[in-house]
Amino acid sequence: SELSSGINAEYGDAEHIAAVLEDCVDQLAVLGSIITVPEGTTSSGSLNEIAKLLNSQKQLEGRYEALMASERPGNELNHVRQSMRSSAQALVRNVKLNPLGTENLIKLQQDREYLQLLVSECLEEVSQEGSFEGLIRATVEEREKKNKLQETILREEDARKNVRSLQRQLLELKRSKEVEMQSRNEMIAHLKDQLQETRAKTTMERKYIEKECQVQKVMKNKKCSMTETELQAELENLQIQMEEETKVNKETEMWVKKHHDQLQEKVEYWMDKYEKEVDQKSEELSTLKGTKANILLKLQELTLKYQEYDEVVMEDRAQKERAKKAAEKAQLEIKSATKIQAWWKGVMVRRGLGPYAKKKGKKGKGKKGKKGKKGKKGK
Repeated sequence: SELSSGINAEYGDAEHIAAVLEDCVDQLAVLGSIITVPEGTTSSGSLNEIAKLLNSQKQLEGRYEALMASERPGNELNHVRQSMRSSAQALVRNVKLNPLGTENLIKLQQDREYLQLLVSECLEEVSQEGSFEGLIRATVEEREKKNKLQETILREEDARKNVRSLQRQLLELKRSKEVEMQSRNEMIAHLKDQLQETRAKTTMERKYIEKECQVQKVMKNKKCSMTETELQAELENLQIQMEEETKVNKETEMWVKKHHDQLQEKVEYWMDKYEKEVDQKSEELSTLKGTKANILLKLQELTLKYQEYDEVVMEDRAQKERAKKAAEKAQLEIKSATKIQAWWKGVMVRRGLGPYAKKKGKKGKGKKGKKGKKGKKGK
């Protein structure tokens, strides 16, 4: 919109732009008459060169649009125009020397026709109205289409990458499953061999166990018959022992009854003796209680005397302690007084107070002697 307003403001710029667009339409028409659709394909080197030329052409077009948008393009605008023409001529020469593939040429022809139509409409709009909003709209639409196409290509590339990764994962999974199936088949064959071995081993073991069971059965029957005879003999011995035990039991019972009578007599004797001793001990206990009461009375008297003696001792100790403290206090006072007297005496001596004061005649002589010395020094 800014470019279109600038073109409306300056009619001379519109004429220049119209001339450039007309030149571009002519070049596109010439390019359309030159490009043919031959048979065969091109090499990758020619395609790369054409792609470079197209990229340089786009850069020059962007530079041209920027110069047109500026207020003072100057001589650089003519230089860019010449560069665009030379780039277009180089592109045409390259196309002539290296014809493209059929599909690429068809695509190039379609793009050329669309661009020629778009430039023609823009030229008509610039000539009549002095603006090129249609070109801007078409550029924006093409840019949006290109972005959408680029997004589609990116999505397709991502999908291809995902498909390739999934294919690789599928191949790896298939290989791992094949290895696993092979290992399982080997394991099945190994297990079948082991099954046959175990079957043969079990049949041999079963026959051996059957024979062993028969032998053990015969041995157990013999052992049972032998144990039965041993138990019968043991039963007879036990019966004999039982008869002897009954006899012994009767004898012990008679002895226990006799001993019980003797113990009963001893119990009666000891009960009588217990009662007599209890009476004797109760009398002794009563006498001991009387002596205990007398001892308690004596103990109370002694405790009272002890308390009195203890009070006297404590009072005596308190008096001695007070006398000791008084003596220490008097000694401390005497010591402090002597210190104070010595200090005061020293003060009087140093300051010449009281009996230690200096006489006046001695002071005059001293002053005269000092004055005489001062006079001599002045001379």
